[in-house]
Amino acid sequence: MTDAALKHDTQEIVVDEVFPHRPETLWKTLTTADLMGRWLMIPTGFEPIEGKHFTYQTTPAGAWDGTIHCQVLEVTPNERLTYAWKGGHEGNVGYGSPLDTVVTFILSKAENGTRLRLIHSGFVLPKNETAFEKMGEGWKKVVKNIGAIADEKN
Repeated sequence: MTDAALKHDTQEIVVDEVFPHRPETLWKTLTTADLMGRWLMIPTGFEPIEGKHFTYQTTPAGAWDGTIHCQVLEVTPNERLTYAWKGGHEGNVGYGSPLDTVVTFILSKAENGTRLRLIHSGFVLPKNETAFEKMGEGWKKVVKNIGAIADEKN
């Protein structure tokens, strides 16, 4: 199968917001484990270091224990954080089906602060349709929570 054919089968979630904060403030909110636990889930073993493995724990489903396995893929302080996001089990359909995706946070200066762009890519449809729909709504709330926590840090 060609790269173009594979790309056609995948979808991504994109959330874009501008916050009245410096990039450094949002970066700290994105890369401090205790703060991450307030806007998403508490990570186990997270450090913003390329190659670092860490996990999140969510609700188990069927044969899946609820562990999301992540690996930091790219770190550009105050600009970009990318990590792999893998979970699920082959025996599950819907919630808890296999997921092999990538989450990227991009920070850039904006007129009134910093633009935060979240891209969660690699959803294979229809296999990942449940996760794509639920996480599409969930990431919108998460990004707003990142801004609220950053508000507290200013």
